[in-house]
Amino acid sequence: MVAFKLRVQRRLASEILKCGQKKVWMDPTECEEINSANSRQNVRKLIGDGFIMKRPDVVHSRARVQARLAAKQKGRHTGHGKRKGTRDARLPMKVIWVRRIRVLRRMLRKYREQGKIDKSLYHELYVQVKGAKYKTKRQLMEVIHHLKYEKTRAAALAEQAELAKNKADARRKKRADRLEAARRAATGAAEA
Repeated sequence: MVAFKLRVQRRLASEILKCGQKKVWMDPTECEEINSANSRQNVRKLIGDGFIMKRPDVVHSRARVQARLAAKQKGRHTGHGKRKGTRDARLPMKVIWVRRIRVLRRMLRKYREQGKIDKSLYHELYVQVKGAKYKTKRQLMEVIHHLKYEKTRAAALAEQAELAKNKADARRKKRADRLEAARRAATGAAEA
């Protein structure tokens, strides 16, 4: 059997198929016919007949990568031995702070718009949030509920105190009137 180099045919086929020369497959049983093709037209005919083909792309599977990423989402492969950067490099404190402050400020804004807190309480809590007094929405919510409860309680106590004061004033006036009437009666009896 004569060994054919087929360099020209391979080069022409790679140009026609728009791929590299390594990607060109030539039927080893049809070497003589391929060797006789010395023009682009002849090579095109051979491609049409299926004697020359473009090899399929080599598969570069991402299945293992996807499986590993799925495991990482569950928290696997993230221990101390897998970490390269510092804690701050992996998730900066500033990013955490910005996220937290945005959440808390959004909550305050929402409460103010809904009328759950008034302007002065909003400002007071806004400044406290800025000073990192509260870390979570739950903490802030509990403080708001507590402050609102204290405010209503203080108002109720003030109202009770006002009622008690009015009642005591009325009692004092009634007693003074009674004493005055008794005094008048006593002076009237003494004159008579």
